Amino acid sequence: MQQDEVRHPAELVAFARVKAGDVVVDVWPGGGYWSRLFSTVVGPKGKVVAYVPAEITGFKSDPLALAKAISTEAGHANVEASSYPLAEQPGADMAKKVDVVWTFENYHDLHDSFMKGADVNAFNQAVFKRLKPGGYYIVADHAAAAGTGLKNTEDLHRIDPAAVKAEVEKAGFVLDGESTVLAVQGDDHQLKIFDPAIRGKTDRFVLRFKKPSP
Repeated sequence: MQQDEVRHPAELVAFARVKAGDVVVDVWPGGGYWSRLFSTVVGPKGKVVAYVPAEITGFKSDPLALAKAISTEAGHANVEASSYPLAEQPGADMAKKVDVVWTFENYHDLHDSFMKGADVNAFNQAVFKRLKPGGYYIVADHAAAAGTGLKNTEDLHRIDPAAVKAEVEKAGFVLDGESTVLAVQGDDHQLKIFDPAIRGKTDRFVLRFKKPSP
């Protein structure tokens, strides 16, 4: 598959340390590529939560309907669609019960105006509370030029990895690893990710954060 060629699923699943029996939250699943993949990896004893932020449920693509449809497919009954505001804190049924939280190419969008003033810090804190001690939070996104911080999240759809690290570590996480499997040399970080010259060939970073054990 073409998506496999640009997403390197085997390498990233290994990097995320997703395994059989895990509970995985796929934040903003889009078409469901990663939710379906994680569903197969975690198996019947595991669970995948395809989480659609309430802030985007009104999109024309109907992302919540797309997420709900995954569980109706053969082999993916362990996928559960979920939607609530980004900053909502977990109830007792979810607190400290998640092994991996994953977000792919969408973290930068959490800062954009169409997210209706979403509080990214509150979201990261909610992720922290959902994860088990020792659990992982994986953020993959399009890289902005070093030192630009959050400047290009809306116009170029890019984010400085250093800004992500600062925000996520503020919530209590520890940076546990970085993968360069999606890195692309020569990407002009000043171009919008949809520019035909680089679309599908952007420089992307992958960060693994860990919730410390007590």
